[in-house]
Amino acid sequence: MSAGSRPALPWRILVVAGAAVLVWLVLGALLGRDYDRLTHAIGAVLTTAVVVPLVVVARRVLDRRPWAGLGLPSLRAGWRRLLFGMACWLVPAAAGFTLCLGLGWVEISVRTSVGDALRVAALLVVLVFLKEALPEELVFRGYLQHHLATRLPAWQAVIGQAVLFTVFGFLIGAARSVDRLALFFVFALLVGAFRAATGDIWAGIGLHVAFQTVAQLFGDVGAVFEVVGATVLGVVAMGAIPFSVSWIVLRHRYRDHLNWNALAPEPARQSG
Repeated sequence: MSAGSRPALPWRILVVAGAAVLVWLVLGALLGRDYDRLTHAIGAVLTTAVVVPLVVVARRVLDRRPWAGLGLPSLRAGWRRLLFGMACWLVPAAAGFTLCLGLGWVEISVRTSVGDALRVAALLVVLVFLKEALPEELVFRGYLQHHLATRLPAWQAVIGQAVLFTVFGFLIGAARSVDRLALFFVFALLVGAFRAATGDIWAGIGLHVAFQTVAQLFGDVGAVFEVVGATVLGVVAMGAIPFSVSWIVLRHRYRDHLNWNALAPEPARQSG
């Protein structure tokens, strides 16, 4: 079958974006809204187990192109960028936490033992990777941004996927307030820029894991810390400071490689 018989690009984008919304809505309905660790773990495993094959099928059946174009090489090839993305968020976030605590804007106390807090943190890293970071980055920065970038300049593709990600957050009920919509959009712009700069989604996965793990650890999901001034902590230490510094670091490190007006190449179609 010829490449011309593929569905038009807007339809392929719509199908994958719509399928992602359906996956999250269905899994959310099946697992319910009441939180516990087991339900979280089941949801995380199911999300990756459904979304990764979904993207594989879309790439093979709708696109008829090899996996390489989606920017997810092996971990062996991408682990440095994974750690780079994590460090870009964690280091300035640590400075933000120190600032908030030092100025008395925030008070944090541990509800449980330090050992238990570390165990919860380690578990959340795995669950965030499976439930949010890998599937969301693969769909939005991997599949959707790549396809937009084959037709639009890189900066427009980044904005386009950020809009799609924000709509996704609204439709699944994760971003219904103005502040949550803004968070989804700004976060998607940042990880989209990492995708455009590095050429794959590993750095974005690393940043996503770091941000979401800490946000959950110091929130109701982790249930480990008592936080007074949680709004300030979220806006300053988890948002403004690490997001801004991550952008500055990205611009500096990839200043000689990133062309915001370039189009992304699409690998040749699969034979057979």
